[in-house]
Amino acid sequence: MSTSSSPEEREAEDKAAKAKEQEEQSKLPYRWTQTIGDLDITVSVPANIKGKDMDVKITKTTIRAGIRGQEPLIEGTLPHPIVADDSTWTLEPTPSGKDLSIHLDKSNKQEWWPHVVTTAPKIDTSKITPENSKLSDLDGETRSMVEKMMWDQRQKEMGKPTSDEQKKMDMLKKFQEQHPGE
Repeated sequence: MSTSSSPEEREAEDKAAKAKEQEEQSKLPYRWTQTIGDLDITVSVPANIKGKDMDVKITKTTIRAGIRGQEPLIEGTLPHPIVADDSTWTLEPTPSGKDLSIHLDKSNKQEWWPHVVTTAPKIDTSKITPENSKLSDLDGETRSMVEKMMWDQRQKEMGKPTSDEQKKMDMLKKFQEQHPGE
């Protein structure tokens, strides 16, 4: 009996996993997005809330945010360390109230987070494509490595040689041209 599933089955499993992931994330009292270098959390709060009413504490490895005197809306241990001094929060008016916006600056700029706090449901970070982050945000070396990986991935999908395979074929061809009949 074969254990490998067909592309259709894999796609259906991926869709089901994605739907479950979206449902879990939608139940959280906050929304969050990330790039490879930082993470942004948005929490809706009532319009009458002011900055002084907020209880927000961000450390290198933990976060707590909520309205003073109430249960925190988000609290826990971060999956990876952040640069606390470069992480900020603001209250911004919205049509339906206010949003508490929290910006976390990741210490490791090469890592996707599966969740904001370790007690929250995880997302599948293997499904994140580098296009979600702006390639221009990456340093030169990382950017060229990511671009090469993306190019190689596209080549593979089209059944064409990757850059390394192409290089080897070019070297072999050059060798054959320089040493005919060997």
